[in-house]
Amino acid sequence: MVKKLFLVRHAKAQQESVDNTDFSRELADRGLRDASLVGSYLKNNGYNVEMIISSPAARALATAELFATQLGYNPDNIHTNEELYLASVRTFLQAVNQLKDSWQQVMMVGHNPTITYLGEYMSDAEVGNMPTGSVMVLDFAADSWAALAQNSGTLAAFITPRMIKDGLV
Repeated sequence: MVKKLFLVRHAKAQQESVDNTDFSRELADRGLRDASLVGSYLKNNGYNVEMIISSPAARALATAELFATQLGYNPDNIHTNEELYLASVRTFLQAVNQLKDSWQQVMMVGHNPTITYLGEYMSDAEVGNMPTGSVMVLDFAADSWAALAQNSGTLAAFITPRMIKDGLV
């Protein structure tokens, strides 16, 4: 059985928030467009998810909701995980290892630099930096999410809003 993990960096956010906290920064107009674009690209290219888990930060959750809408996934079913906001790679990996084994394809939405580091750690791919709104698709030959660890997966796809706009994917 193959597990598929979609690691998404939240889309472009506004620099400021209403209450001057990082946590409540909303998506910028470009972020709204990019998240819809990448979500639509995934749907049009046959990707599907059974579960979406997001950092509860406003920009991450809004990104998750836009991806969900494009993928035909009910945004009301998005789970938030408080630990994914300001998480270390170790904390994020623990969240992956605790996913339900009945799920084959899971999307997790988080923040840089952790989301990039996690994808590289789990796949030994060198992406360097995930731009806002981008997604790494990792494949794992495993029956259990608990078995996933360093270099246990392969990078199946790396998609950025710019790549789609430039016709590179």
